[in-house]
Amino acid sequence: MGVDPFLESAGEGTQGDKLLCVLVGLPARGKTYIARRLSRYLSFFHGAPTQVYNVGEYRRDMHGTQDHTFFDSSNPETQETLFDITKAAMKDLRQFLTTESPGQLKRVAIFDAPNVTRARRKWIIDELKDLQIRMIFIECICNDEKVVNENILRTKLTSPDYKEESGEKMEADFRKRIQHYERVYEMIDDEEDLPYIKIFDSGRKIEIHKVHGYLQSKIVQFLVNVRYTGQSTFYLSRHGQSEYNKLGKIGGDSSLSDMGRAYAVELSKFVDENILRAQDGQLRRARLWTSSMKRTIETGAYISHQQVDGDWYNMRPRVWRLLDELYAGSCDGMTYEEIKVKFPDEYQARKTNKLEYRYPRGESYLDVIARLDPLIHEMERIKEPLLIIGHQAILRVLYCYFCDLPRDAAPNIAFPLHTVYQLDLDTYSCRTTQYPLLAIDEGESPSH
Repeated sequence: MGVDPFLESAGEGTQGDKLLCVLVGLPARGKTYIARRLSRYLSFFHGAPTQVYNVGEYRRDMHGTQDHTFFDSSNPETQETLFDITKAAMKDLRQFLTTESPGQLKRVAIFDAPNVTRARRKWIIDELKDLQIRMIFIECICNDEKVVNENILRTKLTSPDYKEESGEKMEADFRKRIQHYERVYEMIDDEEDLPYIKIFDSGRKIEIHKVHGYLQSKIVQFLVNVRYTGQSTFYLSRHGQSEYNKLGKIGGDSSLSDMGRAYAVELSKFVDENILRAQDGQLRRARLWTSSMKRTIETGAYISHQQVDGDWYNMRPRVWRLLDELYAGSCDGMTYEEIKVKFPDEYQARKTNKLEYRYPRGESYLDVIARLDPLIHEMERIKEPLLIIGHQAILRVLYCYFCDLPRDAAPNIAFPLHTVYQLDLDTYSCRTTQYPLLAIDEGESPSH
């Protein structure tokens, strides 16, 4: 019996560290959103170099934007052109998977295209069989017309394919494109004997077949939790100024200063006017998370908690120890001048590499990133607007993740006190808006 290329042991060489995720499904099923979110998650939280190869982007680069007739499966000329485009993407993908980086074995490629026929999926396997990499096929299946319609209107209005088109003309053309793919669509079945994850109706049901391995299990866990439709909105705010902030001390569990309590009042007003109200002015559901530390809990103390929609209490505080500030260990409760005198070597080591530096008996930014991994799964899942009242290091990491910034940028992101950051995520971007609510003229906290 031959060796199953999908279950090849990683013990022979390093091929087991290379992984290909192949998206499968009709247009407007959330494939590109999944590809982008998954790529971001794997690269940021697991340090795996990850690259998305979106065949649509190759098509636009090579041939510009096209109407639905370009995707007609009965037109041999355009089908040959599409196949040439797919081969160009595959060539780059193969080069990425075979590139070696010093000290870095893991590498993940994501092939984002419809891949709706058995023949196309077999071609992908044959093209990469000699690399003996692991593969997962991720099929997005949606028969809920409401969800499909929402995806068309929300996602494709921001798609690069329709920048110059009106909404009505775009929708008609895109629906015809879907019909071209529907005529030839062959869902993955067990006869193909592929490792697959099938996602039905934007996460209503998920099937898993022949998926093994640590990173693969993390992918499954992420896809179980991630949202597949709609826009996510997060609000990030540090706690109000604390007594330790005034003294220039790091860490600790001090209460708010008078200025910090004034910010808490201003924040509650902002919540009432901006987070709890939809664009039409109607009350909407929203969530509030804090750390377990007094200064974040006190900052959220003035926020109201109205009961809406039956048993839902708006902004009911949820306390997460995962959101606690980066722990400074032996340096907790000290100023940086005190650290410089008492631990000069530690002081210099931190300045040299803030991302990897770990306080004596404390944490590093990399430790915080690992700690926040399960929290991200929960954030990716929720539908309602979410306000997080947290700490500088924690919010820096969350901001970098959602804004697609490299994780080594996190230790140096400016995140001032008494300011709310709004993050609006959709398929193609994360838009940020900054709201300074209260000026602070003394005791700005030192930077973790």
